[in-house]
Amino acid sequence: MKQLTRAEEQIMQILWKLEKAFVKDIIVHLPDPKPAYNTVSTIVRIMEKKGFVGYKAYGKTHEYFPLVGKSEYTQKFLHNFVKNYFSSSYKQMVSFFAREENLSISEMEEMRKLIEEEIVKQKQLESGK
Repeated sequence: MKQLTRAEEQIMQILWKLEKAFVKDIIVHLPDPKPAYNTVSTIVRIMEKKGFVGYKAYGKTHEYFPLVGKSEYTQKFLHNFVKNYFSSSYKQMVSFFAREENLSISEMEEMRKLIEEEIVKQKQLESGK
């Protein structure tokens, strides 16, 4: 799966939220200053060529919708991010954010709780094999 540019990702976030939209609908959800209609239309067509977006034609107008789910893209993006910046080590990534981002104690406790819950789930799956 290819990676989205920053502009493409911004538009994709809107499409994930709206589920389907015309270019004019996408523009409404973009921050000011709004890009030109043709700019957004071009970006969406590039995303369509990359396989991220599909469309339904109504004459000359197209209604766009995501072909790639947000969780699928997030998983792939995060995997590449961890690989490129943390040598494929999620442990290094978590350690980095815990140290560098000044997480509060409650945020770290919540992270620990989520990790502990996932450990229990995975142990149950392993014992059920």
